[in-house]
Amino acid sequence: MARTSYLFTSESVSEGHPDKVCDRISDTVVDLFLARDPVARVACETLTTTNRIVLAGETRCAADVPGEEIEAAVRAAVRDIGYEQDGFHWETANFANYLHEQSADIAQGVDEGTGAYKEEGAGDQGIMFGFACDETPELMPAPITYSHQILKEMARLRKSGERPEFEPDAKSQVTLRYENGRPVAVTSVVVSTQHKDGVSLDTVRELVRPIVKQVLPEGWFPPEDEFYVNPTGKFVIGGPDGDAGLTGRKIIVDTYGGAAPHGGGAFSGKDPTKVDRSAAYVARYLAKNVVAAGLAKKCTIQLSYAIGVAKPLSVYVDLHGTGEIGEAVLEKRLPEMVNLSPRGIRTHLGLNRAIYARTAAYGHFGRTPDADGGFSWEKTDLAEQLKSLT
Repeated sequence: MARTSYLFTSESVSEGHPDKVCDRISDTVVDLFLARDPVARVACETLTTTNRIVLAGETRCAADVPGEEIEAAVRAAVRDIGYEQDGFHWETANFANYLHEQSADIAQGVDEGTGAYKEEGAGDQGIMFGFACDETPELMPAPITYSHQILKEMARLRKSGERPEFEPDAKSQVTLRYENGRPVAVTSVVVSTQHKDGVSLDTVRELVRPIVKQVLPEGWFPPEDEFYVNPTGKFVIGGPDGDAGLTGRKIIVDTYGGAAPHGGGAFSGKDPTKVDRSAAYVARYLAKNVVAAGLAKKCTIQLSYAIGVAKPLSVYVDLHGTGEIGEAVLEKRLPEMVNLSPRGIRTHLGLNRAIYARTAAYGHFGRTPDADGGFSWEKTDLAEQLKSLT
């Protein structure tokens, strides 16, 4: 029997966290290439440490993208995050670019060919998961939603100048108590934020308090002894100066905060031919539409692919005992509604655009679709069609 009373925790990290700095840089590179060539191929990994930024990976593009243009875009991304510190500064950090041409062996499996491989294949093998639940208006798990919102508000206040005491690096963690499978209270909140030198811990705590109160539902603020702000004390040295960062190390933060499975593949730095990214997006899209249609309170979808093969090898649906329809029906009908080949996913969701830098912090899911096609996987335009299945 499923447990109905328990505690569950999710964390988020800010755009200034060293790993998120790398995700932002890698996705900035993806956008730069897609803006020149909608079918460009990019696999960009980033390393950051004290006053150093290193790019490595593979690209293919019909248009030339000069190295100095890549460097300028990377520095602009770091400046937008807010790093102007002695140990990591957008203008003076040492920059090294080791991007090179995509492997021909990989390209031959992904490019559209002839015969049995006429249809463009997946960029790699792997499994991808999508998830949705009715805990929040965004149809996301509540712990990760609140964790993201705390840090987004802190970043807004920092960038607007209303809270100059904050620096870019920060983390949050929210624990909720569930009763009968539903969130009913917050039992603890942890916020660690980099701050300017000379700002006291008491000051930081009192600056963070109203932000947490604003984000959480009325009456859900945790007990005082469970409200932790910078529990180690001083946090002045942060970002890549305090800890090295790498692309793709915050995949649970990027998705559902641990409330759903993860296939293991990161998103940032990858063009949408990579099913690690595009199939995870379409799996979220399908799961969200199932919940939005009222067919379930909770939905997990798994897709699997093989490199060079266009069709998914499997489609699995789990409604966690909350369904108004059989999972087997959805497993049959969802692939009929959306072409789940790599090309079909990109076409349906409009993924061959420069829309990825904005995804690099505060989660790829639970966001509002943008007018220019960003976060298209958050649309619920299949919901009415799905309702007709009952």
